[in-house]
Amino acid sequence: MPIAPKSKLPRLPREWYQGRAMVLWTHTFEHRSTGWLNEPFHARFREVLLHAGARYRLACPVYLLMPDHWHLIWLGLADDSDQHTATRMLRKHLQPLLGTAKLQDRAHDHVLRDDERKRGAFMAACRYVWENPARANLVPAWTAWPYVGAIVPGYPDFDPRADEFWEDFWKIYLRLSDPGSPEPGYPASPPIL
Repeated sequence: MPIAPKSKLPRLPREWYQGRAMVLWTHTFEHRSTGWLNEPFHARFREVLLHAGARYRLACPVYLLMPDHWHLIWLGLADDSDQHTATRMLRKHLQPLLGTAKLQDRAHDHVLRDDERKRGAFMAACRYVWENPARANLVPAWTAWPYVGAIVPGYPDFDPRADEFWEDFWKIYLRLSDPGSPEPGYPASPPIL
């Protein structure tokens, strides 16, 4: 029986990934390849994620590296933010470190809808991503997984395991996405597209 060729994952028009978009990205490996995940890769991943975030004006309140895929949520901080181009940059600079493991042709993405962008729903989506290692029985609690974090340009010690993470995140997010704001508090929900 002939094998049907793989189809490409559908993509929304490019403008859905620009500006103040909020997108959950999942990058999966062909044949669910493993063996690439280690601390040196994690360090380089953080470095490239930081550069992509700074260059394309993005914040990443959650990323999670699993043995055969990774997740990240990016939030556009400005009208000229570009997650599509940042994703290409991330994959280009990480592929040489993966050895024989090869990323699937396209990442899966989920652009958060209005109801998913509200503070409580957004935080629940982040928690769901963080819980992956515990659901996979790799660790008893997600906080024990070494390959999890947050990358927000200008905040090198930002850690989602910290008790004050969400309070700090919303203050930082507001300051970065609205530099003219005099109030350092956090909004009831992130800005809607």
